Amino acid sequence: MYFTDRGIEELESRRGEETVTMAWLAEQLRVFVDQHPEYEIPVERLATWLARDDEDD
Repeated sequence: MYFTDRGIEELESRRGEETVTMAWLAEQLRVFVDQHPEYEIPVERLATWLARDDEDD
């Protein structure tokens, strides 16, 4: 198990029943990067990966 799995599990247990839009998620990522600019590159990579998830590898 990766260290990040704990955060993912908490997210799922606290908000797993909620429905969110991609616009809401994008805004939350922007707010996070504004508060934690040192994570700009990993957030950018995650957002790009999510945006392209349905493309063939």
